Amino acid sequence: MVKLKHIAERAGVSIMTVSKALRDKKDISAATRARIHKIAEELGYVPDLSAQLMRSGKSRLFGLIISAATNPIYARIVMALEERSHDLGYDLIFAHSLNQTSREESCIRRLLTRRVDGLFITPVYRLSPVAPAYEEIKRMGVPTVILGHRGLFCSGFANVETDDIAASYAVTKHLIDLGHKRIAYFTGPPVSPSAQERYEGYRRALREAGLEVDDRLVFNAGSTIEEGEKAALQMLNENPKATAVQAVNDLVAIGVADVLLNQGVRIPEQMSVAGFGNILVSEYFRVPLTTVRQPKLRLGYAAMEIMQALHRGEPAESRRLRAEVIARASTAPPANP
Repeated sequence: MVKLKHIAERAGVSIMTVSKALRDKKDISAATRARIHKIAEELGYVPDLSAQLMRSGKSRLFGLIISAATNPIYARIVMALEERSHDLGYDLIFAHSLNQTSREESCIRRLLTRRVDGLFITPVYRLSPVAPAYEEIKRMGVPTVILGHRGLFCSGFANVETDDIAASYAVTKHLIDLGHKRIAYFTGPPVSPSAQERYEGYRRALREAGLEVDDRLVFNAGSTIEEGEKAALQMLNENPKATAVQAVNDLVAIGVADVLLNQGVRIPEQMSVAGFGNILVSEYFRVPLTTVRQPKLRLGYAAMEIMQALHRGEPAESRRLRAEVIARASTAPPANP
């Protein structure tokens, strides 16, 4: 194993100089730092992270917990976090909660044992106002940023989120402006603050337009394609005479649209469909999906800005970013308004 002394011997300097140069300390000249970095690369030097942790108390690691990497909504957020981590000299390690509270708590504790210098967490929402693992984070003083809306159990942490009320309101208004008066809404998990906000945006737009919020047009659809398919079959069976469907996210909307098309319902001629999130497949679905473009990359960058503020000991302010409606081929005026 290549050690600092081997680099020092090759460079003709002290071990202390090598150590400072590899940490890019400013009291070593730029030319000397560059020469030592080159020698370290030639020799195949790999830093001893455990020794660095003992010396500095910093692991140079950030922990990230998301529900699952298969959920496309996280792709650009993770990309932004990894890009910024790399630029700052940190590595990003991540874990999946699979939307299970017990697994989330286990992931948090495992990352804490790795002495991470900060945590980014997409929380698993629960009704309880307290979650033991989040209390441990507070006791240990680990800088933490919540990715998404906060529940009571994680209300003490700064967060980044989309203004879901305004975005959902804009989708409903888009459908109303097209002439739709019977708009079915496919809701998300009831414990999810973002799902609640999106439903509230829908209700506000209806009330503003003087339209009744009809419970017969509201279907519990969860958050997946499969749950969207199931809710769509329920709607077709109950036949509430909707001319448009607004879904809590793109996955649900795709599940709904797939069932409608397979049942011979033409989109948008007979039924308009809108989603939320602008995942990649929404643009390339059988009928390109009208949706909300969430600022996913900017959410990731904003989360890292908050983390940096926490590391500097500054007050960390939560960020709420605007989103925009992207109108595509899945929405049009109703055939019989």
